[in-house]
Amino acid sequence: MLKSKTFVKKTRSGGVMKVVREHYLRDDIWCGSEVCTECKQESTVLQKDACMESSLCSYPHYLVPDTNVVLHQIDILEDPVICNVIILQTVLQEVRHRSAPVYKRLKDVIHEKEKRFYTFTNEHHRDTFIEREPGESANDRNDRAIRVAVKWYSQHLKTFESDTDGLKVVLLTNDQGNKQKAQDNGLLVYKCEEYVKSLIANPELVDRLALSSDDKNEITSSKVLFPEHLPLSRIQTGIKSGSFLQGTFRASRDNYLEATVFVQGEGEDSTEVCVLIQGLQNLNRAVHQDVVAVQLLPRSEWVAPSSVVLQDEGTAKDDEDAEEEEGKLRTAAAEAARKPTGKVVGIIKRNWRPFCGMLNVSQIKESTRHLFTPAERRIPRIRIETRQASTLSGQRIMVAIDGWNTNFLGGAGEKDTEEEVLLLEHDVPHQAFSQAVLSFLPKMPWAITPEDMMKREDLRPLTVCSVDPPGCTDIDDALHCRELENGNLEVGVHIADVSHFIRPGNALDKEAANRGTTVYLCGKRIDMVPELLSSNLCSLRSNVDRLAFSCIWEINHKAEILKTRFTKSVINSKASLTYAEAQMRIDDTNKNDDITKSLRGLNKLAKILKRQRIEKGALTLSSLEVRFHMDSETHDPIDLQTKELMETNSMVEEFMLLANISVAQKIYDEFPECALLRKHPAPPPSNYDILIKAAKSKEVEVHTDSAKALADSLDAAKVDGFPYFNTLLRILATRCMMQAVYFCSGMDSDFHHYGLASPIYTHFTSPIRRYADIIVHRLLAVAIGADTTYPDLMDKHKQSALCNNLNYRHKMSQYAQRASVAFHTQLFFKSRGILNEEGFVLFVRKNAIIVLIPKFGLEGTVFFDSKDKVSPNIVFEEEGPTLSVEQHKFHIFDKVKVTISLDDSNIQHQKIRMALIEPVIPGVSVPAPDTERPAKKQKLDR
Repeated sequence: MLKSKTFVKKTRSGGVMKVVREHYLRDDIWCGSEVCTECKQESTVLQKDACMESSLCSYPHYLVPDTNVVLHQIDILEDPVICNVIILQTVLQEVRHRSAPVYKRLKDVIHEKEKRFYTFTNEHHRDTFIEREPGESANDRNDRAIRVAVKWYSQHLKTFESDTDGLKVVLLTNDQGNKQKAQDNGLLVYKCEEYVKSLIANPELVDRLALSSDDKNEITSSKVLFPEHLPLSRIQTGIKSGSFLQGTFRASRDNYLEATVFVQGEGEDSTEVCVLIQGLQNLNRAVHQDVVAVQLLPRSEWVAPSSVVLQDEGTAKDDEDAEEEEGKLRTAAAEAARKPTGKVVGIIKRNWRPFCGMLNVSQIKESTRHLFTPAERRIPRIRIETRQASTLSGQRIMVAIDGWNTNFLGGAGEKDTEEEVLLLEHDVPHQAFSQAVLSFLPKMPWAITPEDMMKREDLRPLTVCSVDPPGCTDIDDALHCRELENGNLEVGVHIADVSHFIRPGNALDKEAANRGTTVYLCGKRIDMVPELLSSNLCSLRSNVDRLAFSCIWEINHKAEILKTRFTKSVINSKASLTYAEAQMRIDDTNKNDDITKSLRGLNKLAKILKRQRIEKGALTLSSLEVRFHMDSETHDPIDLQTKELMETNSMVEEFMLLANISVAQKIYDEFPECALLRKHPAPPPSNYDILIKAAKSKEVEVHTDSAKALADSLDAAKVDGFPYFNTLLRILATRCMMQAVYFCSGMDSDFHHYGLASPIYTHFTSPIRRYADIIVHRLLAVAIGADTTYPDLMDKHKQSALCNNLNYRHKMSQYAQRASVAFHTQLFFKSRGILNEEGFVLFVRKNAIIVLIPKFGLEGTVFFDSKDKVSPNIVFEEEGPTLSVEQHKFHIFDKVKVTISLDDSNIQHQKIRMALIEPVIPGVSVPAPDTERPAKKQKLDR
């Protein structure tokens, strides 16, 4: 059947054009139900026994949600409990136009076979299509179309009543008017909330209901706590006129009442401008990484970043407490140079995601409204509604703001739960690899084929070996060094050929690109690629043939590169050594086998290469890394020590750097518009202020005009009787640096790597654990004719978007690793009681000092203001910076002695607590603990 509509419209040229729209109607569209014998359907979706335990619907039934239910209650529809649902074409089209994210989620649900969601094309069915009536709004017409389709389904299924066991069709709506009209038509209809509350076996679903407008009005208290967010239209007008600025909101890690909004400059001056936000009212409910609109305050109200360490302890505060804490900020602000300061007037783009944390149960008995305190301190507390408070109390839960969604994770403090929390909080993809991804792995048993050998150079006779940390199974790189007949040396860096196994665009490639990097936690690894590749087929293990991508140089004994070539190869590593094993071989004069000779040759060249880099201005910075020794049964940490670096660490690093630089130059020469490179921007001069002040306090001068000047200053920095001073200075210099980032060569002009003093750099040497290296391998393979290209590889805009994701994943990975170290440090100190250790002041704040304990690579805060006791007389001087506590003045790098203990009074935010022992300040210092609790002897799993 054909329906047509004819109308005329005027063209730009003034003519008239006749338009005919044809709409085809059919009577052979299936209903999708198992009970139906009338529809000639090839397969069915809706079950015959569609039973859900409901106090309202005790009979089998199908659900038909209207558009508003889908838009606002998608969390409910996604739940495994909800199945046998009819999605009408009218609803699907409306959702598509009104919310792309919800539309995608709905399509995903429809594709899940076990959910049994059936799409019925009611707009093309002869009996369910309706015309829009004169004067009827599009919304009313669509509501009527939904009611007509529900009525047709009810009558259609009634035909088979003897087979259906009373099967009915239930319309779900949140619109009171639509509900009334449906009841007048004799339809079975309920509000979504009524139906969900009737599900006897699944009371937890009630917590996933989005609030109705009535509920929202009820929650709003009579007291207005925050200024109302401006509507988007006013925000856009304000940005256009220049009265508002748009930027990314970044909450402070040290101070929950302070944040910075980074506003991107326009035109030639594209540098970021920082707007400071202080105080709850001015923060105005913005969440870390939201895109916000800010209004600058009058210059007289500008303040300076506070030097106060202020952390929200997760307890409810009254107005006086809040005002007192905000007063601390204002006092600090008057003491220093002021910065542009503003207030958040509206949210342009929310960065809401699922947040992990714990429930602060309301003191009001039977209350369903409670405060949720996120684990991430930069996220404000969230008011949630739940009837499961007694169950959730003391547990780690996950809350999504946009959907009022709560997931149970496990008991707070439990190791598995805490690891899950830190992965979720840092957005680390850690779910098991899907079958779609695993389907692209090679079939086992796998072997190198004759076809593979024909395209590769056979380097198996070479004395190749790998040098890695102990326990490493994902071996990316191996090395060789041999003397040539002409007296020069041949050095090869051989990298796992991961791109041979991961082909562009398939599910395995997309998953690796999304994950971006392997994440190393304490005692656990979250792989970027499945274990079959990471620990087996790609890993360059000893005494097995492996595919590699080799970078081979001819080098003279002065470490000058004479020739460079790249080749796909097959290698057979002769040894998988740890750094310590390789070092012992080099040092043992009795050993002269081929592997040891190769290592000695590499080590000799590496020392020359490092000296040459440092002469060019490369920085040698410092950061304390710790290693935990785990109990072999419980996997709890039983020993903690800082990692020791050997000559072999530096040896491997030098050749990895050389390979990365050589490859970077090659792919840029071949593909100047789409090479994936890595740069390290020079820090702005203001970043070095704290370093210069700290050095000056010990009468040492530091020059920061260039990387070379800084490197020379650090090399010359010595203080008599203070051997650890140089290490401390290098640790502080590391904190001044900018983050290194990936970028596409066609989208940037500054390629320089400041830390390495190299004009160009990339990552080539770790493709098992970094996706950037896989892209670099593909570019290099195309450059040497070893592989074919594909469109996305040559698209600089897609490369740039990929770089953004890789930079994000890399940053989150670093944060997750630090969080893992912090958690295991807490576990370590949990059974140690109170320890006393020597440390150094790393930073001076207005109310505290930050202390570094070299023995444990641990940083902690010693606070001098406390609500529990009378605060001492404290004077903070920004210029020093120094902090006078009573009669004692603290400077950066001062030696102190502190107690270290675990404060687990707040189970959500357990922390290492430090208290001052020496210098002795009456009323401030604490006595040294008499005895230390002996640690239980346990089995070591090294």
